[in-house]
Amino acid sequence: MDRAMKLVVLGRDGVLNRYRDEHVATPQEWEPVPGALEAVARLNHAGWHVVVATNQPGLGSGLLDMAGLNAVHRHMNELLARHGARIDAVFICPHTAADGCDCRKPAPGLLYRIAERFGVNLSQVAVAGDTLRDLQAAHAAGCEPHLLRTGRSAQLDDEAAERLAAQVPGSCVHADLDALASFLVQRDRPDADVGVMR
Repeated sequence: MDRAMKLVVLGRDGVLNRYRDEHVATPQEWEPVPGALEAVARLNHAGWHVVVATNQPGLGSGLLDMAGLNAVHRHMNELLARHGARIDAVFICPHTAADGCDCRKPAPGLLYRIAERFGVNLSQVAVAGDTLRDLQAAHAAGCEPHLLRTGRSAQLDDEAAERLAAQVPGSCVHADLDALASFLVQRDRPDADVGVMR
């Protein structure tokens, strides 16, 4: 029997690229978090599919357009390719908070769409981000939530990070995407102790 697809869903801003208060509107403004591209490559090489789920309310508010966003993602993919890494797909919520959609995190809609596209059981999917709403979306969809202490969580001390994660049952805390990659790859090894999960 084939093993289930190994899939991890990442937030974009603050996880793959440096978080900025303004929208990332041009390729030049998309700056990778140190070690993030290499971490994606490690996951890929260990058989993981990596997908991005990102709120982009600048589209809905008119501060961004799809052509500009596509250019940013082309740049992202070019940088990933230089490290032997790839993102399988990018799922975008273009709405603002006022729109009341089902896809803007912390709502789980993007994760449901990812499950439909890839044919995966969401209980087997790891979701990682740098905000509480990433964890909440993961939990709402039945995924495995992981908080990364990068981006908007970079300034949290150990206690604050654990308090934030404790708001969502089953959440794990990792220093960054590289630490998450190490965790997932190690846990996936055939000789790993399956009882050591969280």
